[in-house]
Amino acid sequence: MANKYRPKAQGYDVGSVVTTKSPYGSHEDMVVDPIDLEELDPDTRFAKLKDNDVICKDDRGYYKTERSRLDNGLADPNRYCDRD
Repeated sequence: MANKYRPKAQGYDVGSVVTTKSPYGSHEDMVVDPIDLEELDPDTRFAKLKDNDVICKDDRGYYKTERSRLDNGLADPNRYCDRD
């Protein structure tokens, strides 16, 4: 006799584990000092930073965002959009 119920679907791996407070928002504890960054080229470290800009680090690497986007409860498009 054939089994009338289909087998239970197996789960799948959706990706890496998020180690920050949220997967899309930027937070104050993610801000790094651009002087201490050895990964970035010294000539381009401050070239595009304005007074309101900060550099943050998440699981995918470094990105630039505005200070007003930190801890505001909204998603930060500078974080979740494709990076150059």
